[in-house]
Amino acid sequence: MLNIIGIGLSHKNITEEIKEIVKKSDYAYFENYTSKYNISVNELEILLDKKLIVANRSLVENSNEILENSKTENVSLLIIGDIFMATTHTAIYLEAKKLNIDIKLIHNVSILNLVSDSGLSLYNFGKITSIPFNNENIEEPFKIFEENKKMNLHTLFLLDLDPENDKYMTINQALNYLLRKVKDEEYAIACSALGTDNQEIRYDKMKNLINLKFDKYPQCIVIPGKLHFIEQEILETIKNEK
Repeated sequence: MLNIIGIGLSHKNITEEIKEIVKKSDYAYFENYTSKYNISVNELEILLDKKLIVANRSLVENSNEILENSKTENVSLLIIGDIFMATTHTAIYLEAKKLNIDIKLIHNVSILNLVSDSGLSLYNFGKITSIPFNNENIEEPFKIFEENKKMNLHTLFLLDLDPENDKYMTINQALNYLLRKVKDEEYAIACSALGTDNQEIRYDKMKNLINLKFDKYPQCIVIPGKLHFIEQEILETIKNEK
């Protein structure tokens, strides 16, 4: 049995059902390389009353251990956010299907729905893009932004991260990248630690945002497209908040 479980972006997203499933598991893997959780592994183990196997990129992408154990044992794979945010997790699901392993899927909140805390309608988002660490010659985010802009759609920029080495791209670094080709008068939304008690959302011109300090993680940026009057009103409220 393989339980593929989304644990959201905060420990408050962990339901009693999740706790019960994990506690009964013979093996519980915690995938910790695609995002940053709001509590430590030790705190998560205490919350779940279960010893966790921290699964790095290599263990998850080469999923033989997880799949082999799932053939005869009750296995849980804990994923930060929702379960199918990364193609790696979808690949595990497909392999388990091919091996006729029983699967239980538990979804949870992710950046893709929590970004609506910015006041923007999820209906009005275009294609999502990511800004990698080594981005000197990377043009794809600009291309996607321009495509979305032509259709009056919002663009969500996910920022690179390497939790295993405690390395996270900052909003300021991402803005430096974007300002190579995006006008500094363009408005953007800077989001930090969405879905947690430390959540922070700022809305301003990019030239103003780049001078602010953002020290909560993970972080992302949205450049809005055409705004509905309700979206505009909410963003103006956010802009005026101190």
